[in-house]
Amino acid sequence: MDDQLRYAWRVLSVVSIASVLTGLGTSSLNVALPEVSRHFQASSTAASWMLLSFMLATTTLMVFFGRLADLFGRRTMYLAGLAVYTAASLALGFAPTAWTVVGLRVVQAAGGTMLLANSAALLTTAFPRQHLGRGMGIYIASFSVAQLLGPTLGGFLSHRFGWEWVFWSNVPMGLLCLLWGAMVLRPDKGRTGERGVDAPGNILILLCLGSFLLGLSQIGERGLTDPLVLGSFALSVVLAPVFLAVERRRRNPAVDIGLFRDPGYSFGLAAGLLNTIARMAVLLLIALFYQAVQGDDPVAAGLKVLLLPLTTMIASTGSGLLQGRMSTRAIAITGGVLTAVGLVVLAISVSPTVPYGPIAVGLVLLGTGSGLFMPANATAVMNGLPRNRVGIGNAMRLTAQNIGVMVSTALALALITGPLPVELRADVFAGTISGVSGQAVDQLVLGYRMALLTMTAIAALGVIAAAVRSRAPEQQASAPEPARTDEPAQRSR
Repeated sequence: MDDQLRYAWRVLSVVSIASVLTGLGTSSLNVALPEVSRHFQASSTAASWMLLSFMLATTTLMVFFGRLADLFGRRTMYLAGLAVYTAASLALGFAPTAWTVVGLRVVQAAGGTMLLANSAALLTTAFPRQHLGRGMGIYIASFSVAQLLGPTLGGFLSHRFGWEWVFWSNVPMGLLCLLWGAMVLRPDKGRTGERGVDAPGNILILLCLGSFLLGLSQIGERGLTDPLVLGSFALSVVLAPVFLAVERRRRNPAVDIGLFRDPGYSFGLAAGLLNTIARMAVLLLIALFYQAVQGDDPVAAGLKVLLLPLTTMIASTGSGLLQGRMSTRAIAITGGVLTAVGLVVLAISVSPTVPYGPIAVGLVLLGTGSGLFMPANATAVMNGLPRNRVGIGNAMRLTAQNIGVMVSTALALALITGPLPVELRADVFAGTISGVSGQAVDQLVLGYRMALLTMTAIAALGVIAAAVRSRAPEQQASAPEPARTDEPAQRSR
């Protein structure tokens, strides 16, 4: 093994450990949220923003930190990200209030985004081209490891050792990764002046998405007609065209508006966004269902949701193999249909006394559908791009995916608590609603059905968008030369 390849595998070990670290920090809190909420006696708004603040910061900072790494060097940015993420994890365990947790989650997200924005670039630089595919495959698989371990680990730590250890468990791993990264990663020079940072664009993204999420998160507590809710949505609507106008004039925009002229790319991006909104909150919802409705402890709830990430990982592998035998259109549409069917099964099944079997069937269908859809749709979207637009096209795809995660979470949490009286909604996030009254549990179950059926409708719209996208390239006789699926920039996640 030559020196370059040996160095490449060491870089892979650094970024893979870091991706597991950040992935565990995100997925474990989904199950441990009731423990954290009970400790702080958090309101429903504060509890939901413990999750949403991390997602919003990640989405708005992704392109920003990618550009900063170009200016100041990827090694510097990566090690800074590890240090920030680890320090924030330590501080979170000492947080005195629920809103302090929300603020520190923003800091933690900033550190995690520094890592995510630079991992694929570090690997692309380190690996010889003929070995890059293997390295990227292992790196992407590390996210699946975090998704599998996170729910069980979060439930176990919070139940046996206290909510603080959901965050403190990141610290030893973060320090180890920081030390190993400092030893392994070679210094690199930034390219000052080569690319600018689109500060106005990033600020407008933050304000537009932040106001929209604020409105969604307040529906459950204030109602749809509340002035704060309506004002938040109105601000988001006003800022959206302003953002588009600004981006058209920027030399290095955060979002390349020109790509949306390609209907294949636009509908593919829409299909991915809709599918993400439809499915991403389900793991959180089902883990919360078992704790709030059926009174399970976090460990049992974490074990019961494992079928979802497990089947998603298996189906994702199968989707890659199927692409040699079936069109990406057929695979994506099949995956979207299975996602919708899984959501319908869950909506029909949820009740205070439902056994695990029907829920397990819904989770398997949903996981299989998600695993088939994601790689097929991503491949189709990226293959339609010219070679010189693959990088920005992939960055926009990831941004749309992150937006979908945020909207899915905010929408689902608002819908499940909607039928409940305002004074009982915090009990949902604390996992104590089953001890309040049978009527409250029935109201929460009604909210679950409303949320799952709404997400089913969104999944169906995603299937329609995928079908339209698959026909769009055929209508363009002069479409640019497609990018190969093995382009390095495509594999940022």
